[in-house]
Amino acid sequence: MAIRTGVGATVCSLKWSGRSWVRMSIMGMLVVAPLPGMHDSWVLGLAQVSAQEPAAAKPEKVAVNSAERQAMIERAVGFLRKSQAEDGSFSSQGGPGVTGLVVASALSVGVPKSDPVVAKGLAYIVATRRDDGGLYAKGSRHANYETCLAMMALDRANADGKYDEMIAGAQRFVKSAQWDEGEGLKPEDPAFGGAGYGSKSRPDLSNTSFFIDALRSTGVPEDDPAIARALAFVNRCQNLESPANDTPFAPLLNDGGFYYTPAAGGDSMAGKDEATGGLRSYASMTYAGLKSMIYAGVSKEDYRVKAAQKFLSRNYSVSMNPGMGAAGLYYYLHTMAKALDMIGEPVFETEQGKKAWKQDILVQLQSTQKEDGSWTNPEARWMEGDPNLVTGYALLTLSYLK
Repeated sequence: MAIRTGVGATVCSLKWSGRSWVRMSIMGMLVVAPLPGMHDSWVLGLAQVSAQEPAAAKPEKVAVNSAERQAMIERAVGFLRKSQAEDGSFSSQGGPGVTGLVVASALSVGVPKSDPVVAKGLAYIVATRRDDGGLYAKGSRHANYETCLAMMALDRANADGKYDEMIAGAQRFVKSAQWDEGEGLKPEDPAFGGAGYGSKSRPDLSNTSFFIDALRSTGVPEDDPAIARALAFVNRCQNLESPANDTPFAPLLNDGGFYYTPAAGGDSMAGKDEATGGLRSYASMTYAGLKSMIYAGVSKEDYRVKAAQKFLSRNYSVSMNPGMGAAGLYYYLHTMAKALDMIGEPVFETEQGKKAWKQDILVQLQSTQKEDGSWTNPEARWMEGDPNLVTGYALLTLSYLK
């Protein structure tokens, strides 16, 4: 197996689960891999992993009703036209974050850059640019989150290179907000590599997922050091006992799912398991972890990816966010759709049987769209009572249901 080692690598051997492993310190980061002759390749941090397994047969294709999908999109965009403020923003009381998400979602479903919903929204986003390269409201405590969403909007509108310089500045800004050596952290710290809302708030998987998404979608390669550091944090958010996860929570539940953060003592929005003290996994974070691993260059055959998929196969739903109920449903659906689209299989094998996930989500969105074309969540936690935000999530979801 070839492993990118960089400079200054040190190597030693160890035992885990009856296997022999090579432990390497690469630029201060931990990489673990099996000794030659072993079947699997296991790597943490800068190296990626691929298990040598035969490719599964491709399942049958499942058609999505494109006319129904387009009708939903048109109604949603019609709502956004009426909801947009005079200055081009959406829900600006929360800074430019919602505007970034809405503009990105509109562009993702084919709304042209010249359309006022997009053009006015882009102008508002550009006006929030700060001297440090970030794109956020003055005095914001969510500067990293807002900038990441703005980056995704600018990227989708950047076919002509108009926003190249602005995107490059935003990339530098969000990298500076990452928890790493600049904050005096060592690679073994549970917070290392993560990203939070901003102002050096505690890093979490949701914001780290947006961070990876924003960097990768704007052209940062998977082997960039910032992505490698972020992958180390993502690994630690998974309830999976392995050389890739050195947190005390890893073996407690060991179900392959993901939770919110291992930093500052650890936290899951789904709570703690009373019997073990483990941090409960939930589906939205598991899809966020799944897509983040793939974006970071982890093979779809990797043991971490397979473990996450197994958790999700036991917890399939389009009407709730398993582990959280109705809370965060639309964030969940857009993360689910993007992750499964990245996996590339039109049918998801679950414990309930084969699921045509695109059609399932389409039907769910169709049944919950309001008369005015918007969506909202009756469970308003995480701002899902805001129709601008939730309609943005829904349009992003629809962009993957082709």
